[in-house]
Amino acid sequence: MKRLFSIALIIILLLNVLGYYGVFLGMQYQNDVSMTKILDADRYDESHTITIKVPISIPYVNDQTDFVRVDGKFEHQGEFYRTVKQKYANDTLTVVCIKDLVDKKINQALSSYVKTFTDNTTNQNQNSKITISFIKDYLPQTFSLRSISCGWETDVIKQTVYGTLISSFVPSIQHPPERG
Repeated sequence: MKRLFSIALIIILLLNVLGYYGVFLGMQYQNDVSMTKILDADRYDESHTITIKVPISIPYVNDQTDFVRVDGKFEHQGEFYRTVKQKYANDTLTVVCIKDLVDKKINQALSSYVKTFTDNTTNQNQNSKITISFIKDYLPQTFSLRSISCGWETDVIKQTVYGTLISSFVPSIQHPPERG
C-alpha cells in the first residue's frame, strides 16, 4: 500500500514538473500551425506588417519581380515576429514580417512558469545565503590528493645522502672480432 502511494505521488510530481512544459509546447505547436495556415491563405491584416530592407549583394542571383512566401520566426527586443514573404531586387533583400502576439504571450507564460522553480523569490533567502557562505569560511574542510596513474611517478625521500658516484657507463660499441 505504501509502495503504491509513493509511486502515485512520484507520478503526480513528474506530471506537475513536466506536464506544464508539454502543455506550453503543445500551445506553441498549435500556434505555429494556425499562423502558417493564416499566412499561406493571405488572411492577415496588412497594416500589422513590418517591412525590413537589408542591403546585400549576392552575385549570380537574378532580381525577383514578385514576393515569395517564406516561413520563419524570430525575436527582436522582446517582440516575436513571423516572416511572411521576401523579395530580392537591386541588391536589397526586402522581408515582410508580422508580429506574433500569441507566441509572445505563450513565451511570457512559459518564462514566468520557469521562474517559479528558481530560488530568487525574496530578499530573506539572500540573507540566509550570505550567512551560509560566511559560516563555510570557518568550517574545517579536508581534502587529499591521490595519484590516478602509475606512469611517470616517483617517490620523494626527504633525506640527504652523500655518497660517491660510481660510473655505470657501459660502452655501447662492440668491436668486431679480428680476422684470423
